[in-house]
Amino acid sequence: MHHQLVEALETALGWTGPAPMGREFARGHLADPGLPARLMSPTRLLDTVMRRGLSHPQFRAFQNGRELHPGEYFTDIVTRRGQGIRFTNMTRLSALMQEGATLVLDELDFFDPSLEVACRALQWWSRELVQVNAYLTTQDAAGFALHWDDHDVVIVQVAGEKSWDVRGTSRPVPMYRDAAPNNTPPETSIWQGTLRAGDVMHIPRGHWHQATRTDQGDGFSLHLTFGFVKRTGVNWLTWLTDQCRRDEVFRADLDRWGSPGDQQLQEGNLAAALSKLGEDFPPSAFLAARERERPAARHVQTVGLFGAATGLVCVTDFAPLIETDDEQVRITASGKTITLHAKAEPAVRLMLSGEPADIEKVSIETGIDSQELADILIREGLCAELTDELSSGFTGWLRPARSSNTP
Repeated sequence: MHHQLVEALETALGWTGPAPMGREFARGHLADPGLPARLMSPTRLLDTVMRRGLSHPQFRAFQNGRELHPGEYFTDIVTRRGQGIRFTNMTRLSALMQEGATLVLDELDFFDPSLEVACRALQWWSRELVQVNAYLTTQDAAGFALHWDDHDVVIVQVAGEKSWDVRGTSRPVPMYRDAAPNNTPPETSIWQGTLRAGDVMHIPRGHWHQATRTDQGDGFSLHLTFGFVKRTGVNWLTWLTDQCRRDEVFRADLDRWGSPGDQQLQEGNLAAALSKLGEDFPPSAFLAARERERPAARHVQTVGLFGAATGLVCVTDFAPLIETDDEQVRITASGKTITLHAKAEPAVRLMLSGEPADIEKVSIETGIDSQELADILIREGLCAELTDELSSGFTGWLRPARSSNTP
């Protein structure tokens, strides 16, 4: 998937791929001045807040250094049929913003087509799960106190200005659930300064940081934080516990009452089996299985009720694995493997590129009747019908389409 955001972030941060993520702090500026507004704007964010049935803690508000009670910006009503509905009180929210407040909406990609597409492109690029949170701060409000995140983040300043203080780690690769606390930040800063529209910053996991507008006066700031949750050795070991169920040695009861010799024998057998398990299912196998088995993203499924699909797009969280030989093309994704005739490969690659594909154009370009293939990919859940709403998420983000035969 050739998404302009991926290329823009790489250029801004001086990267040539995702490998530098998590290694060190980085900062840069987007070359395209129109890109931030295409990502999000303050009014578009507030429109989303108004129209969606949000709840706490996905949507939160902060003022004077404390999190506000949801009752201060949510309103509950009861319909004439007795149904309780909670919605955001936009009048109260406006008053809070005028006074100075920070609004946080987590997983904005869940609601916005453009950010959904952007996060999927970043997932295909990084091969990690990605979500985006929005932070709107008004007037001279403070943001969160000095803190660290248990995942890597890429921050894009969309509009306005905000001051930052970024420091190093006080505990190497800390985790949310950890063996020791991580409560004392370093005294010295890596970088202090102001982010303005178009600025980009990468903060690795565990780096302490804070952002505020207390020194900015009247105005506002909107930034998006793309969170990349990378897998660790702990995740691999957790996965191994499921794989070990294959072996009778691990399924057997631990010998609590046996003789010391019997207990020692069992411990030896378990240790040997555990070592072999790690060799048979190394971290690389865990990472590959995670990509193959991850279910596709939620999407509209019309099952032809409103007419045959004319376009489609791949909606798997990670790029499908496509393998070919002289007779077959095999597609592995979303926990299933689909086998097709080898002649379908050119059409398969176009339809699973992560970019919208017009079914008729695919047929013309490849010489293959692609309607049946499209129906299979949609029915199996690897692709979604390209509705107008889904298509809007790609508008202005993709490079001009290239033929599959173009180098």
